[in-house]
Formats: sequence, structure tokens, C-alpha cells
Amino acid sequence: MRLSVTRVIVAAVLATAAPAFAGPSDLPTQGLESRIEFWKKAFTQFGEDDVIIHDRMRVNLIYDVATRADQAEKIAAVRQALDEIRDNLETPENLSVPAQQIHSAILAEGVPLTAVSIAELRDNVHTQVGVKERFRQGIIRSGRYAEVFQEIFEKQGVPAEIALLPLVESSFENRARSNAGAAGIWQFTRGTGRLYLNVNRKLDERLDPARATRAAARLLHDNYNALGSWPLAITAYNHGRAGMLRAQSEAGPEITNIIEQYRGPQFGYASMNFYCEFLAAVEVYNNSEQYFGQLALEQPPGKRSVAPVLTRVAAKTSAKGRVQTAKATASDRYKVRKGDTLTDIAQRFGLTVRELMDSNNLRNSVIYAGQILLVK
Repeated sequence: MRLSVTRVIVAAVLATAAPAFAGPSDLPTQGLESRIEFWKKAFTQFGEDDVIIHDRMRVNLIYDVATRADQAEKIAAVRQALDEIRDNLETPENLSVPAQQIHSAILAEGVPLTAVSIAELRDNVHTQVGVKERFRQGIIRSGRYAEVFQEIFEKQGVPAEIALLPLVESSFENRARSNAGAAGIWQFTRGTGRLYLNVNRKLDERLDPARATRAAARLLHDNYNALGSWPLAITAYNHGRAGMLRAQSEAGPEITNIIEQYRGPQFGYASMNFYCEFLAAVEVYNNSEQYFGQLALEQPPGKRSVAPVLTRVAAKTSAKGRVQTAKATASDRYKVRKGDTLTDIAQRFGLTVRELMDSNNLRNSVIYAGQILLVK
């Protein structure tokens, strides 16, 4: 199975289609489906108040979902249930209801139930906070940058689809800074940034979206030249080129083997999951309406509406039955805000979505912040 990207999000300025990120055959998903499914859940089902309790290695083995307030209590309950499963390997019928549920989840992931495997599962209990709200905002912000980033990547010989990597790195937030000192949409550290950009006391090009994107494309292309595959090149964006060269030398060139077999000291949870996070992000982006409804994407800088909304005439019928025309007034118009959907606006003004689309000559249901719509 390979990533399906034939269904793309239509991120539009007015009714024009946004860049279609065609999935190249060199971004494989085979053997990674379970990990990708977990990150899709983290991006679309679980929000910032949800703490997913799951297995660190088999990430889609989810035991429970907690809040920050009760996560310690629920983690302890999961470990207690695992101990109960270990003590009842021969008599699973004696398990409590919580332990039965975890027992079923483990079997569903194809994990053999032995004392050794249960001990391993107990050690690998892990938590991941949901990012649904952050990811949704990242898609909205992507409208400002996606088309330009795609063009830059194509010119640098990098698959245009990888221009969506900021969904994982920064949610397309240019002001984003990490605890490790990474900055900007592409989250360059100062050390790596200086290899491709001017980063000093007077100038920090990591915060220049266009220059940082060209630098990211060059870095990814250099990673590809050194490692020979885009999955490894993308993972190296997180783990470092030298680290991935070591992983490749020990576990071979396949990303699935590296994830399953390589246990380098710095190859932790983040690096292990980085490529699968990216694949999940692309799939959710390309099907965003399915997960988030209709989103009003931010408008690219410098783009202006050319729709004749201010001179559009609305038909009215006079008392004598003759059709008259009148220019739309201010009360007939609505300026789209961030997060608005056509459904929201239609309900607000007592219209159907189809009536709203017809009144504004919209060919699809995608709108953008700042767009002016006729609502009467």
C-alpha cells in the first residue's frame, strides 16, 4: 500500500485550486500503516486536553486516554492491568474488565502474550498529547505558504509533497521556537541554519519564510544525496544526516527496518516516528474536509480578491412583477474570518450552503479569511 494523494485539499484563493501535492512513488508507506494511523488519530481525534496512553514502540497500541489531571492515575492503572495479564496468562477469563480491554488491544496488535513481552510492554508505556487544534490551525496557515513552498521545492529537485513538512515541524507558524533553539517555519537550529543561511546577531534568515524554505530544500536534497532515499532524507531532517548514516550502516536502507531494529542512543521516539508523522500529516491535509469540515485558509501575501463582489447585482422583483437590479449594500456582505466554514456562514444568515455558493459563483466549498461573500 502506498500513500494515496489523488484526493487533495482544494485550498483556494476565490475558486482557484491550491497546489496539488501528488504523491511520488518514492514516499512508501508499506509496513508503516499502523504508525501512520496513530498519528492521524493524534492530529484529528485527540486535542490538547487529551493524553494518549500507548506503547512507545507499537504506537498504535492505545491503552487509555487521560487528562493532564488524571494521567498519573491512569498510567498506574494500565501498568496494574498489565501485571494482572502477566499473572493470568493461562487463565485470561479471570481478568478484570479493564485488564480484559487491554488484553484485547494487545492481541489486536499481534503481540504474543508471554511474561517477557508483558514486561517489555510495561516498560514501554508512553504518553502523547493530542494536537488536533494545533494541526487544524497549521492547515489554515498553510494557505499563506503552500503554493510558493511547492514551487521552491520543485526547482530544487525535491518532491513538492515534502513542502508540507512544516505541518509537523511548526504548524506553519513562523514565530515558532523550540526548547532546543530551533526557529521559524522550518525549525532550523542555529548550527544547521548557519550551513545554509545567515544566522547572527544582526540577521536571522531562519525567520524569512522564502529563504528558509530554499535552505530546507537544499538540506533535504543534500540528505537525499547522502542517504539515497527520501524516507531517510526526511528522517535525517529530525535526527541529523550523520545519525541516519549510522542507522543505515547498521540496519540497512529501508526505513521500516531502521525503525524496528536500530537502537542508536539518540534515535528516540521523535526520530523513530518523524517520517510516519509526515505521511500522516500529508494524508490528513489532502483529506482535511473529511476530518475538519470546510476550512477558511489564510490568503497568500500579496494576493487580492478579483471577484466582482462590490458590483455584483442582486435581482429583486418590483410590486408590478418587473425585475429590478440593485447593488449589494454593506449589510448584504460578510467578510470571512479565520476558522469560518460555508456551513457556519450559511446557518448564520439563514441560507443553505448551495444558495451561498450560487450567490457567490463558488465552484467549491473552500473559502479563505478576508474573502467577501454575498449573504442576502
